[in-house]
Amino acid sequence: MLFNSYEFIFLFLPISFFVYFLLNKQGHFNYSKLFLVFASLFFYSWWNVIYLPLILISMVFNFSIGNVFTNNKIKNRSKKIVLGLGILGNLSLLGYFKYSDFFIENYNLISGSDVNLLHLALPLAISFFTFQQISYLVDSFKGFTSEYKIIDYMVFVTFFPQLIAGPIVHHKEMMPQFKDDENKKINYDNISKGLFIFSLGLFKKVAIADSFASYATNGFDVVEKLSFIDAWITSLSYTFQLYYDFSGYTDMAIGLALLFNIKLPLNFNSPYKALNIQDFWRRWHMTLSRFLRDYIYIPLGGNKVGEFRIYANLLITFILAGIWHGAGWTFILWGLLHALAIITYRVWTKFGVKLNIVLAWFITFNFVNITWIFFRAKDFDSAIKVLKGLVDIRTLNIGEILQHKYIIFGLFIILLVSVFAKNSIEYLRDFKTDFKTLLFASILFSISVICLTRVSEFLYFNF
Repeated sequence: MLFNSYEFIFLFLPISFFVYFLLNKQGHFNYSKLFLVFASLFFYSWWNVIYLPLILISMVFNFSIGNVFTNNKIKNRSKKIVLGLGILGNLSLLGYFKYSDFFIENYNLISGSDVNLLHLALPLAISFFTFQQISYLVDSFKGFTSEYKIIDYMVFVTFFPQLIAGPIVHHKEMMPQFKDDENKKINYDNISKGLFIFSLGLFKKVAIADSFASYATNGFDVVEKLSFIDAWITSLSYTFQLYYDFSGYTDMAIGLALLFNIKLPLNFNSPYKALNIQDFWRRWHMTLSRFLRDYIYIPLGGNKVGEFRIYANLLITFILAGIWHGAGWTFILWGLLHALAIITYRVWTKFGVKLNIVLAWFITFNFVNITWIFFRAKDFDSAIKVLKGLVDIRTLNIGEILQHKYIIFGLFIILLVSVFAKNSIEYLRDFKTDFKTLLFASILFSISVICLTRVSEFLYFNF
């Protein structure tokens, strides 16, 4: 089930909201949590019920290991072994479904074999709930978790606003909120904020991201050769499609959670305003960056080792970030390029190099735009096709500019909005329940509902 669908907006969401708070009002707190788990699993199963047992087994497995740590049922010497087995179990599950064909393809290429591919469908949200539960295991191992009931843990993992594409939440951010008695009551201020941010996110997805999708798809997957203008339209269209698709999902998740009085962590903070690549990663997919920092980069030594080791740690972390996003060499190269950019930034910062603000933004934005090409392309041939077009200045002519004037104007406007307009966090911070806000949200929601005839999945569902 998609956030941007009639059945979710007009059936699933209102039913879930009213039943959950009705049970809470009647004092059936455990039943309300049980209902929320049931609703979330129903939401998850809407795509393919065959993978429902997968997430259930995963939750029972991780909760059981977490309880072993919490209850101190084993000696310290054995705890590391159990943690290692727990992490290995999670990664094995993720690896089997997400990377099996990738490894088989490369094995066949190297060995000349002809092993058949498995063609496994990627279970929805497996990358997200795997990382979320790994962080829970590590925190339990370190003694940072309390003893929870299985139902509390299931709510933490399955809560539908963040289940499919994040944010990747910590137990300490979620579980206390569900236990808070005040959060079990309907909060009209949170409802107002939630509906406003949800409407804003819905508009970003269906009116902006999906409008650029056709141009990106045509350039990457249909046209065999791109002119200078076509290539820039293609790359920028995907750059803004991905931005507003993911930003839209993030806003909708925050808004939906607020309806249930739950505050999700920030996950998106105007990344195209970044003035350097390090700043970009502090703004883009913030909870993934946090996970990579806390559970990979810092355990490798972080910044507390020699300069060469720091660079090695950055390379490992960003290559793993690329692999997390997809099973392909283009994703690995994308991660490698970002690692090299971070290292370059560290080096010139160390030597005191400072750039003009406009130049710093221009370099950062164009680096991100160009590396998104590898992120989007199905293979290297497709990526090279777009890259060649970007530098083929010989094909530039006034006639083609006039032919594409509307999409060029649209890209220019959305660039200005992305760089200079207030973001959702700022709107939420300055939120006032008044007629102006109601009118603005109503217009966005109405336009979005009209556009739902071209429903499409969120891009991060594929990761």
